[in-house]
Amino acid sequence: MMRRARQFLLIIVVSGVIAFGAWALLRANALKRQALRQSDNPSNLSSADADLWTRAVEKVKEDRVGGAIEIPPELRHYDDRHWFLAAQVAEVRKFNLQSCQDFVDLAGMIERGELVSLPAVTDDYILFGVGAKADDGVFSRYIDDHNIDLYDEVELRDAYGRLDFARSKLQSEISGLQTQLAAVKKGSRTSHRNKQGEVQKEITTREGELKTNDDEKALLDRTYGRTESRQKLIRDYESLQTLARNLGGRSFNLDEPSDRQAMKVTMLSSVRPEALKILEEVAKDYHDKFDRPLPVSSLVRPEQYQHTLRKVNRNAVLIDNSPHSTGLAFDIDYRYMSGAEQTFLMTELARMKDEGRIEVIRERNSNYHVFAFIDGQRPGDELITASLDEATLEPKEANHATETPAKAESKSRTAKKTKTNSKAKNTISSSKAKKRR
Repeated sequence: MMRRARQFLLIIVVSGVIAFGAWALLRANALKRQALRQSDNPSNLSSADADLWTRAVEKVKEDRVGGAIEIPPELRHYDDRHWFLAAQVAEVRKFNLQSCQDFVDLAGMIERGELVSLPAVTDDYILFGVGAKADDGVFSRYIDDHNIDLYDEVELRDAYGRLDFARSKLQSEISGLQTQLAAVKKGSRTSHRNKQGEVQKEITTREGELKTNDDEKALLDRTYGRTESRQKLIRDYESLQTLARNLGGRSFNLDEPSDRQAMKVTMLSSVRPEALKILEEVAKDYHDKFDRPLPVSSLVRPEQYQHTLRKVNRNAVLIDNSPHSTGLAFDIDYRYMSGAEQTFLMTELARMKDEGRIEVIRERNSNYHVFAFIDGQRPGDELITASLDEATLEPKEANHATETPAKAESKSRTAKKTKTNSKAKNTISSSKAKKRR
């Protein structure tokens, strides 16, 4: 009887252990999925695509063997480092393309059908980090390196009211602190002297805030003070409101910070049809080979967003007509890829470059930068040479691979230059020789 009871108890304990283990596994997977949702789920993703998004992220981040890689010469810099960017600038000049300075310009390109909006995730690719630095601030015009907030008439009055109230409040605080400082100065003890320094520091801080407030008001006066400029800025805001009513099948309320951010992410999820064709071709080949979605980390980027991104990504180009601002460029994230995956992708991209369809490079910040040529034909060397002056501002694309990254051993350092690179070098040398004459 005792033996049978012990057997029964053992069965209960074993069953409990198994049940707990199963629960722990399910709980761990649930927490993992929740973490993926919280860390990577974009603000403009519909709930219907949430599961597809989570599965795609898991596929992208899934552990796999690294492996050595060899960077093809087509994905390395030319002898003249500026030639890479000049080729892209030449394409802009070749077709007289419009680039976007800010989200207002970007909205215009979307409304005219120059850009195609992409879903956040499909079977073949996932927008993995696109719009990650988009904020929830009011939309603004980017003029002379300044952000000019966009308002309608009512909001403009409110903006002036907020600035006036803040100025009055700061002046009152400064006056009170100055009175407090005068009283502290009458004391002679060490504690009084310490207090004096603290009060003076507070006064300095408030005075700085007051100057910022006055600068913001002066900027509003300069931009909204003239009737013509005021009307244009208000029209720009109205055009954004029109687009917000129907963008990618969704509507956005520009008065809501979360909606503003989601709208910016949706707008940044756009690219020209010529670039989309290349992206879809590469993504399908990659997905068919490895059963993973291609992680696309960047698409169109207005100059305004470029400057924001530049604070955390030193590869963001700070020149007029930068590649991403045209809508012809996109980036592929290779951080989680195995050596075999990278080798496959680089071989595909090198083939497209040799065919004259794209310009491409492997960046040190874990991205392949791809730029599509509109007619599938690379601009001529003469036009690229003429575009060099626009491609010589530093720093730009400064972190593109010119040396082998840690995972790639010295094999790639001995890779021969392609005919394209040699031709570029000869063209540049010839051009420079003519200038010296």
